[in-house]
Amino acid sequence: MMKLQPAEILVLKSGWLTTIQDLGRHGHQHYGVSVSGAMDSFSMIVANRLVGNPDQTAILELTLKGPELQFEQDTVVAITGADLSPTLDNRNVPMWRSMLIPRGGQLRFGVPRAGTRAYLSIAGGIDVPLVLGSRATHCASETGGLHGRPLKQGDVLRGGKPAPLITQPIGTELPAPLRPCYERSATLRIIPGPQQMFFKKHSLTTLTQAHYTVSPQSNRMGYRLAGSKIAQKDTASFISDGTATGSLQVPSDGQPILLMADRQTTGGYPKIAVVISADLPLAAQLAPGDRIRFVLCTVAQAQRLLRIQHAQLDVALPPCDRHYT
Repeated sequence: MMKLQPAEILVLKSGWLTTIQDLGRHGHQHYGVSVSGAMDSFSMIVANRLVGNPDQTAILELTLKGPELQFEQDTVVAITGADLSPTLDNRNVPMWRSMLIPRGGQLRFGVPRAGTRAYLSIAGGIDVPLVLGSRATHCASETGGLHGRPLKQGDVLRGGKPAPLITQPIGTELPAPLRPCYERSATLRIIPGPQQMFFKKHSLTTLTQAHYTVSPQSNRMGYRLAGSKIAQKDTASFISDGTATGSLQVPSDGQPILLMADRQTTGGYPKIAVVISADLPLAAQLAPGDRIRFVLCTVAQAQRLLRIQHAQLDVALPPCDRHYT
């Protein structure tokens, strides 16, 4: 058993967009509050389980160019998701595996090798106030995380009280067959959306036969896609309704928008399809210029794929239900 003290981490450099995230702020969309949370929930959950944290524990989400961090206490961490060339004191460190960073150690990130968003968990989690039941950062509303914003140079992060690392010793890793492969193109499975009546008959065929490119006008709220136009009926008149992560909205220009973690709570564009939950982590790792192909899937198939994904992870890394005080 290893006795750890709560972490203290000094931000030497902030990176491009480094935020504190968890699994999101649920149950408040009827007030206009975005769910937010980690873009890639699979990588976040794996990172937490590797260090013995409950799945919901707050971690860092790093985007393309990661931060430089100095650890003021011995700290057990894990890095999952995108490979952003992590090094500890100028030595390469492994992904998808827990490790000990000694007091004074400096963790840096370099050139992105694969994927867009990496996740850094620390044993005990990151201790920031709960806002509506979540520690997730939503920058647009300046809610949650560290003062509702990305990290900046000079910030100090403090961790919660770590549990003894009994079930997940240092060096625990996610088996290689369960680690996702990130490429510059992705095939995302979809189910037809709730507003099919607003689109012309061939629209769904157009969506699944074309390739779309993630445009530079994309962020955590959603990806604007460039490709074949999706045709709406001329008489279409749509009243705003609730949105879900993975929804493919189609505005009047016919170019789909894939809604992601920081999506608006309601939308006034009809939704032609929804990316299945099992494929959302892969979508989260796309960057501007990456290509997407959509493939139709049934609801039953989507549910089965998600159950398999959860079951495989639970066998490889059982969830930790302990709560920290």
